[in-house]
Amino acid sequence: MNRTEPATPTGQERPRRLRKEFLILAALVLTLVGPFLLRSADTTAPMTYDRRLVILSPHNERIRKEFGRAFARDWKARTGETLYLDWRIPGGSSEIAMFLKSEFGGAFQYEWQHRLEKPWTPEVAGAFANAKLKPGSSAPDGTAADARRAFLASSVGIGVDLLFGGGSYDFQQHADAGYLVAHAADGQHGLAAVIAAHPDWFTDAVIPDQVGGEPFRDRSERWIGVVLASFGVVYNRDVLHRLGVKAEPTQWADLADPALLGQVALSDPTKSGSVAKAFELMIQQQMHRAIAEVAVERGASLPPAAIEAEGVRRGWEAGLRLIQRISANARYFTDSAGKIPLEVARGDAAAGMAIDSYGRATEEFVRQPNGVSRVGFIAPQGGTSLSVDSIAMLRGAPNPDLATAFIEFVLSPAGQELWAFRPGTPGGPADTALRRLPVRKDFYTENNRAFMTDPGERPYAQSAAFVYHPEWTGPAFAAIRFLIRVMCADTHHEQKRAWQAMTAHGLPAAALAAFHDLSRVSYDEAIGGIAQLLRARDRVQEVRLARELGDAFRAQYQRAYELAVSAGAEP
Repeated sequence: MNRTEPATPTGQERPRRLRKEFLILAALVLTLVGPFLLRSADTTAPMTYDRRLVILSPHNERIRKEFGRAFARDWKARTGETLYLDWRIPGGSSEIAMFLKSEFGGAFQYEWQHRLEKPWTPEVAGAFANAKLKPGSSAPDGTAADARRAFLASSVGIGVDLLFGGGSYDFQQHADAGYLVAHAADGQHGLAAVIAAHPDWFTDAVIPDQVGGEPFRDRSERWIGVVLASFGVVYNRDVLHRLGVKAEPTQWADLADPALLGQVALSDPTKSGSVAKAFELMIQQQMHRAIAEVAVERGASLPPAAIEAEGVRRGWEAGLRLIQRISANARYFTDSAGKIPLEVARGDAAAGMAIDSYGRATEEFVRQPNGVSRVGFIAPQGGTSLSVDSIAMLRGAPNPDLATAFIEFVLSPAGQELWAFRPGTPGGPADTALRRLPVRKDFYTENNRAFMTDPGERPYAQSAAFVYHPEWTGPAFAAIRFLIRVMCADTHHEQKRAWQAMTAHGLPAAALAAFHDLSRVSYDEAIGGIAQLLRARDRVQEVRLARELGDAFRAQYQRAYELAVSAGAEP
């Protein structure tokens, strides 16, 4: 068989080939170093730096960029040092919780075994961050109480300085576990030091302890809210018009309109703390209404405490029924609250639940030059509280002085202006409007309103329409997340099928009764057996309960479907 041998490059071809190889190599080098050559001088990841601040955060890139750049510039002006802000973004609140648990678990295991020279056991692993353990100073060596005492007395760290962003519930859980601290081991840095340096900031006139029942800071000074947060409905006007829905939503209940079947965007509350909070507020609104109804119906025969107790239980069921209907309208459950406004903006959904910052930012992003936007956002009157996004220093922070300075900056007038001012205004963000509402009451002056993106917002005045009662749903918060997953997200196919048949046949009473059977998930069961099981963190038992309840709800949704179809078949 003849075989063709490769030709040997000639004298003229060899330089041409070398020149081609050089150009390829140059292009490869330019691809690798180009991003570094093109970086802005204002970047928080400079080529060289003097100090590094590590921040764990669920905040979006716009917030990270604006606050990182502003703080680095402020620090440079004060100290002459170039600062690198190293952002760690594991995901939302659930992912952050898992990250903290895992990292602190590994760090304390090393401390326990190698420095304290004690055996690591399952008892110790489950005890060191257990907020329910109240260790005494004389706890016997190697016991659960000893592990808890040792952890709280330690400076065990995970190489991260700050946690920046997240709701008060999650921050309180982290604080109670021992991950967050009021001050560093030297006692000179941390939130406690900021409070001591600026006592005039931490008053009812500036940053109150609580508003409408929502805590704005930890009583032990381990975390504090830096920006306000509320929850509401983000919607697409074009899609609503196409569906024949004439009125824009104003309340949570509008998401249960059968006209929105398959058009509501929701997120799994076990993956998103903000969505779980919105569901909780939805239930509390129904509790408020139920208490008022009970007072009218039985006010003469019941004392106030009994009226409240009956209203809370009645409102619990009304809230879960509303959630079932809203869920039945959902396209599907996403794994991130941030995806909801994106779905709505694209027109893939007509409406959804969102934190105010996501809703307002999306509304502005698609706004036309004439000021018209196809996206709107509404905070339901009397249906949402005024809560906070928070900040805290982590135990064992490697740079407690930098962490303290960042907390101070975010709470200062200069830091608060970044949240609300228009881009390019004095003190405002450089590139993008963040459209968040500052936590400081003294920010809302007429002078500042002239620079605000949303000058008409008066959050503290609007908060009077809703009072949050943590004693009503706080003990059931984990149960709410769990129950929505098993009765809505995991069973969504069967639920949606039943709802579609029911709406097609006029919502027959028998089918509705089957669809809304909540006998297995009463208020007392939620704050009792279900909450207790979830607190035990026994994964096997939790999965078993989820399977049992999931099968029960699938069966009742199937029953509701059959009743709806049979009702439609009747002459």
